[in-house]
Amino acid sequence: MTDPLFDDPPASYRLEWHGPLAELILARPTRHNAFDAALMQGLLDCLHELVHHPSRPHALILRAEGKHFCAGADLDWMRSLAHADFEQNREDARLLARLMQTLDELPFPTLALVQGAAYGGALGLVCACDIAIAADNARFCLSEVSLGLVPAVISPYVVRAMGMRQARRYMLSAEPFDAITACHLNVAHLMTTPAELLTEGRRQALRLCRNGPQAMKETKRLLAELDAHGGRHHEEHTVETIARVRVGLEAQEGMQAFFDKRPPSWRPRFKDEA
Repeated sequence: MTDPLFDDPPASYRLEWHGPLAELILARPTRHNAFDAALMQGLLDCLHELVHHPSRPHALILRAEGKHFCAGADLDWMRSLAHADFEQNREDARLLARLMQTLDELPFPTLALVQGAAYGGALGLVCACDIAIAADNARFCLSEVSLGLVPAVISPYVVRAMGMRQARRYMLSAEPFDAITACHLNVAHLMTTPAELLTEGRRQALRLCRNGPQAMKETKRLLAELDAHGGRHHEEHTVETIARVRVGLEAQEGMQAFFDKRPPSWRPRFKDEA
């Protein structure tokens, strides 16, 4: 179902709600969901709205209509950038950077569902999500160098996912790889059939929705701190985090519900629960 805060969204994407689960859908199938400045700005605005939504989602699925998740940059947009000056190119790059960072830092878990092509910047979107599920027909490629470009903006997220050694290979070779390889590279966590992709994605997302939303937010924040500063010298930070969370209302209710053998009050009601 659509949300009144998102009246008349651009045709290039749409937002759906399924209880506590939100789904942000790329909707340019005739363009293979390739992105341009308008789509990136729209997605960024939508993510900002979700963060400040009065009923913030417990989890977000990022998926796409049609045969392909996203073929990367729109060709017409790329052609226009080829004739743009340095300042214009920097502003467009900054827009993509903000989109990646916002997606990465959302205070709720995110799950990407990938079918068909996920090329260039699209691979960055996938790696910026917390969980990725690939259909067995998914194909991934860091194709930038084949065009004389550099996968600069997406590189922090891709390197974090696949590691520096593998990033050197795939960023320099621009060779495509399949869903099985994506799982081996930690770009994707699970693989399924195209027909089961959405079902499996929603199953995984609803599993996330059963968890404490504040606990998941704090976990993402903790992991980001560890990722940014390494595993050492974090004793005080980790001790402070768990102590602060334990005395919070969400954890108190969660632990009491466990002892009472009942669902916690903050968990959404699901059809399979009495």
